[in-house]
Amino acid sequence: MSLKAKISEDMKTAMKAREAARLGAIRLLLAAIKQKEVDERIELDDSAVLAVIDKMLKQRRESIAQFEQAGRKDLADVEKAELAVLSAYLPQQM
Repeated sequence: MSLKAKISEDMKTAMKAREAARLGAIRLLLAAIKQKEVDERIELDDSAVLAVIDKMLKQRRESIAQFEQAGRKDLADVEKAELAVLSAYLPQQM
């Protein structure tokens, strides 16, 4: 099963389980993948999907730093939750 297919299956599972925060993060990821496919007119393989995930993780880390610096713990917590969901799709480090 490709990574993109696994993400789609996880979205369906999150919908059935009514996990709003997880569902939102997965939808953002699928939207970013779809945007990249439309822009480049290609079907993304697993390595390209991982590159999209890495980019989104970097954005989340930067946002967390900015929100904590501004004293917005509520927004930082939302970003941390999305970061945890997105990190689950990265290959395990040895």
